[in-house]
Amino acid sequence: MNEFLTHYRHDLARSIEAIPLDMVQQAIDVFEDARQHGRRIFTCGNGGSASTASHFVCDIVKGASYERESRFKIMCLSDNQATLTAYSNDVSYDVALMEPLKNFAEPGDVLVAISGSGNSPNVINAVDWANAAGLTTIGFTGRDGGKLGKAAQIEVNVANQHMGRIEDAHLAICHMIAFYFMEDGATLACG
Repeated sequence: MNEFLTHYRHDLARSIEAIPLDMVQQAIDVFEDARQHGRRIFTCGNGGSASTASHFVCDIVKGASYERESRFKIMCLSDNQATLTAYSNDVSYDVALMEPLKNFAEPGDVLVAISGSGNSPNVINAVDWANAAGLTTIGFTGRDGGKLGKAAQIEVNVANQHMGRIEDAHLAICHMIAFYFMEDGATLACG
């Protein structure tokens, strides 16, 4: 068992070390611009990625906005279970993220789509619609990026084959972005 744990930790450390920080910085810049101009930010994903998308929103809504003059307008499309399951049951799961996005998004808003495989049809459909509607799209992907890597305007890829390590690294990326704003990263970067 110890050998397994050592291997997992080592592979995770390699995955985190390989996170493309230039792409994370681009995402931070998009978030900064969205906050400054009152733009909405939407997140989405399936399964573990939905959980990461929701966690990310919590960190930004509370941690990066509480008692601050500038606040983020951010919501997770995967969080509304009633809407998600209604679209899935009555129409198709493939549109369950895109259709609610159409209700709220405007040109200039941001969509952060999270998919370890990069090939979830409902996530790809949301990104394709967002691109056509004038949103900035950011994709957190794994493996070779899949279709999401090609569709997103900004891709932050975790080039690992193991879903667990991909999801671990995606959460680390979310924390990099959130804690940049929580801990006044802009001040730290200049100081």
